[in-house]
Amino acid sequence: MEAGEFKEVLDTVRDFVREQVVPREEEIEETDAIPEDVRRKAVDMGLFGYTLPEEFGGLGATLTEDVQLAFEFGWTTPAFRSMFGTNNGIAGKVLVNAGTRAQQETWLPRLAAGQVASFALTEAEAGSDPSGLTTRAVRDGDHWVITGAKRFITNAPLADLFVVFARTGPETYGTKGISVFLVEARLPGVSVGPKDHKTGQAGAWTAEVFFDAVRVGPDALVGGAEGAGFGAAMKSLVRGRVHIAAMCVGMAQRLLAESVAYAATSRQGGRPIGEFQLVQAMLAEIQTGVYAGRAMVLEAARAYDSGEDRRIGPSAAKLYCSEMVSRAADLAVQVHGGMGYMRGTAVERCYRDARLFRIYEGTSEIQKLIIGKALLKEAA
Repeated sequence: MEAGEFKEVLDTVRDFVREQVVPREEEIEETDAIPEDVRRKAVDMGLFGYTLPEEFGGLGATLTEDVQLAFEFGWTTPAFRSMFGTNNGIAGKVLVNAGTRAQQETWLPRLAAGQVASFALTEAEAGSDPSGLTTRAVRDGDHWVITGAKRFITNAPLADLFVVFARTGPETYGTKGISVFLVEARLPGVSVGPKDHKTGQAGAWTAEVFFDAVRVGPDALVGGAEGAGFGAAMKSLVRGRVHIAAMCVGMAQRLLAESVAYAATSRQGGRPIGEFQLVQAMLAEIQTGVYAGRAMVLEAARAYDSGEDRRIGPSAAKLYCSEMVSRAADLAVQVHGGMGYMRGTAVERCYRDARLFRIYEGTSEIQKLIIGKALLKEAA
């Protein structure tokens, strides 16, 4: 996008989040759902395809532009971003990066127009490390038959399309022989379990997905190539880590704003609590984390877009920012005292919502391994 065009999009998103989504956070929390009118407005704004190529109806945002939008998405409940996040991130990018022209022409315009794609990689014994993946696709003539189960799949109850990772090679363990398929949710044999009951992130639905001898045609194999699934997954996840880091920064910024406002107005002993130095110290710690996190994310996005670094930077940003926002949420609750522990307080909701950031799209522990191995590889 041109600079002026992107600024207009960014300003529109910021206003929409703060004026129309934030006032409905409690409704989202209580109903565990995004209101349909909010969803429709997000579709009309182009948010279901803002990173997808313009030729397919998207806005074509770079990662540097993406993270600036994510700073704004992070200001409110993560469920808002979650409803279109997989389209623009881990699921949609598989199509952008690895899909055939026909696959892109079929699906990307639909995703940009509001249909939902889910990224079906995680299994009971294959989370951050996909080497334990057991879902299998077997050839039957020129078709494939897919059997297996996936767990914690974001937007599964709403999905129109599942981007499914399955073994097609002879290997039963490891990262080789994994392929990726486009599976329509309406196909016979596809079923979705009940919504998961989570600690936080109400309104962001996850569920198990079952594939019982699901039959798909040859055009369902992404890129028309077997064994390319692991690479496609990792390429999407790396980009997604920078986006999640930006979400963490946005939430930490909201936590800081809530805490400063509370410290300036809540009184103890006849004076605002913000006058106490230990309260000021907690605010300073949150601010420092936000400042550092924002700089890390912008640098990681710049290096990703230029091709300079698509390994260490994304993992470092995801590791730091997801840990930082959890600390910021803890401090924000402390600043609020007893009120910070009460349902209906923004910082209490953020405290629960933030915890997931250290787990999904690669745990903090996995990020440390990626960084460490990459540094040693460079040294060698």
